[in-house]
Amino acid sequence: MSLGVTAIVLGGGRGDDAVAARFGVAVKALAIIAGQPMAAHVLRALRSGGVERIVYVGPITPALEGLIDAHVAAKGTMLENLQAGLAEAGDAGRVLVATADIPLLTGAAVSDVLSRDSRTGLVYPVINMLDCEAMFPGGKRTSAKLREGRFTGGNLFLLEPRLVQDFLPRLEFVLQNRKNVLRLAAMFGIGTLVKLALGTLQIAELEGNVSRILGVPARALVTKYAEIGFDVDKFDDIAIVLERLEHP
Repeated sequence: MSLGVTAIVLGGGRGDDAVAARFGVAVKALAIIAGQPMAAHVLRALRSGGVERIVYVGPITPALEGLIDAHVAAKGTMLENLQAGLAEAGDAGRVLVATADIPLLTGAAVSDVLSRDSRTGLVYPVINMLDCEAMFPGGKRTSAKLREGRFTGGNLFLLEPRLVQDFLPRLEFVLQNRKNVLRLAAMFGIGTLVKLALGTLQIAELEGNVSRILGVPARALVTKYAEIGFDVDKFDDIAIVLERLEHP
């Protein structure tokens, strides 16, 4: 059953990506994994999870054409690609943004996120590292320790298109300064950064800070589906993907 959600899939990439170079393709989303482009696994999961329309941003091949509803050429940065996808999505009421490098994504994971959407301006799935370790033993992912546990971010999120112009410039500023401690302190407040460093920051506090900085209501959605956080960053990840696809 369709939930009336439009998905924007970001399939662009850098020209120096190691995975793309190893497979001899323009971007890693086109790397052939288990007989089809990496992006095809993502597109099928989105469709089976309840997405109604799919807008794909980035290079495509004939194998992807039948899996999408609209195609937009990549524009440059991730935020520029997102803006291009949103323009193509038109008056979509709710948008699910996903990267094309999460080939282990399942329809069940997508359905879980969509069914628990709080309908706020920005909803960002996060996964407890205990669930990640259970599914990918020994795997290393960037994570943060909060009072409720250690979490890693997912590679898809939900947003309200009409609010995008309000928060995208601020989001870009946050991303550009993510390694600048002084600027981060000015945005989040030194107290927040200290709590984050000590692992005592609560999810609700983090949501409040993100909402304040972006200027729109933001909520974290804790999901057990670790595949949402498993993006292919390096060639070694391919072996894990193949093992999981062969023995789901």
